[in-house]
Amino acid sequence: MTELFSDQENAERPVPSGRGFRRRLQDLYFGEDREARRFRYGLVIFDILTIALFILVSTVDDHWWVLPLDFALGALLSLELALRLYAEPDRRRQVFSLAMLADLAVIASLFLPVLLENLAFLRIFRALRLLRSYHLLRDLRSSSLWFRLHEDVIWRSLNLVVFIFIVTSFVYVTQHGVNRGISTYVDALYFTITTLTTTGFGDITLVGPGGRLLSVLIMIVGVSLFLRLLQAIFRPNKVRYECPDCALRLHDADAVHCKHCGRVLPIPSDGAD
Repeated sequence: MTELFSDQENAERPVPSGRGFRRRLQDLYFGEDREARRFRYGLVIFDILTIALFILVSTVDDHWWVLPLDFALGALLSLELALRLYAEPDRRRQVFSLAMLADLAVIASLFLPVLLENLAFLRIFRALRLLRSYHLLRDLRSSSLWFRLHEDVIWRSLNLVVFIFIVTSFVYVTQHGVNRGISTYVDALYFTITTLTTTGFGDITLVGPGGRLLSVLIMIVGVSLFLRLLQAIFRPNKVRYECPDCALRLHDADAVHCKHCGRVLPIPSDGAD
């Protein structure tokens, strides 16, 4: 009887506000319900907007509103980082993760624009958050049949976009201010694409020994990696469906039987193939 009353008292005892707030954050960041997924989708959209804003600001460096905008964006990113760290069950592991270091580099580049003006490429690490941040992959797998059928192509495309973004950022940071041909991020993107595809129009070239070495590196990467990424995207994709008998997970898009054990596979199809 004593234990019963004790349990009732504990149930009626109010939960501390700090603990309740942390539990709420954990539900949003790591939960499985619709509200949590929408929250994480919103964070990914916010990441995309920050990257787009970084690119836009690179074309208007001399405007008066750039510095206040950097501070405001840095405050928002700092707040989001603090909330995410507060909600994290294993904080020690999160503190020493690459994602945390990338976010800290981005925030530093926003709050110290004078000291880190030549290191603005630190902001490009924000793009790396798009690949695996906020359990996006798990959410899309569970909520979208179309994503499950085209998962490989989607992630290869994302890897390609992030790769191009990073290379372009290095070109822009190392050549902006010293190369008349590269005055905006779009100029750096144009040079990167023409070099990676080995087109090489020649209207923009990188200056200095460092610029020439970077051009050589981009050309080597273009021949060995960029073309392979393009082939992987446009090559007929595989469908992820685990065979009940042999557990083979990758099958041809039009497969009727498992090529490993011969079992008939009821692979879902939307009729497009």
